[in-house]
Amino acid sequence: MATAKSWIKAARLRTLPLALSGVLMGCGLAWFYGSFILHICILAIITATLIQVFSNFANDFGDNQRGTDNEFRLGPTRTMQSGEISHSEMKKGMTIIGGLSLIFGIWLVYTGTWEFSKTAFFSFIGLGVLSLIAAYFYTAGKKSYGYVGLGDLAVFLFFGLLPVIGVFYLNAAYFETAIVLPALSMGFFSTGVLNLNNMRDLENDQKSGKITLPVRMGARNSRIYHTAMILWGWFSVIIFTLHQQESIWQWLFLLTLPLFIKDLATIHRINEEQKLDPFLKKLALSTLAFTLLFCLGLILAVL
Repeated sequence: MATAKSWIKAARLRTLPLALSGVLMGCGLAWFYGSFILHICILAIITATLIQVFSNFANDFGDNQRGTDNEFRLGPTRTMQSGEISHSEMKKGMTIIGGLSLIFGIWLVYTGTWEFSKTAFFSFIGLGVLSLIAAYFYTAGKKSYGYVGLGDLAVFLFFGLLPVIGVFYLNAAYFETAIVLPALSMGFFSTGVLNLNNMRDLENDQKSGKITLPVRMGARNSRIYHTAMILWGWFSVIIFTLHQQESIWQWLFLLTLPLFIKDLATIHRINEEQKLDPFLKKLALSTLAFTLLFCLGLILAVL
């Protein structure tokens, strides 16, 4: 029987800062526009955490199923790969976490939409179900889209645009065009984390038939692509702040810029792909720090 330690390992806690960044960004923007609702933000955080854990379980399950998690993989040893969690146990784990995701997701969407728009309610329910389906079929199933290079698009949507815009709407009950820019930033930074993961595993993915974008582009072009993701993310949020500035506090997020620049410079100098692994956690934490300072700036701007 799998231990609690094994389940915590399978949940991959280091991925949670990235999963929460988009939700926190949506909450901060809701505060800035005078529409912040505390209990909706709490429910959004819980739901996002559960969906991320479900995604991590499904990724462990799918890559093990396809044989991608093998002795040649450069990242941390997965729980099914090591035998800590069996095939049947992981299926049960996915069922439980997926069910909890649906329960909290329905509660969240009902609270944020039911009184003013039944159409919005059912639309958000559809998006929630779609997010779980996307989390599962990233690597699991016979036609998993992560194996044909579509993972970047999914991450851009489900870690960037949807959480930021969705959480804002659930708080405010309307759509604000300007928030698309910080949502794009979240999407670009999140895609950068996935790209680092795929750059690290480029050689093994290629041998295993997992055709990610780095496999298609090669190591050098993947680094150029990664740089573009980070630069576009910063460009988007700077444009937003220039157009929506009400206080100098809104530029607090610039304090994290050296973290991004330093890591970018180092990544371009690394020749051994295994050495890229620590930068996944670094970029995820840098993105969380960026988000927290961005939101703090928005809060201070309207106090």
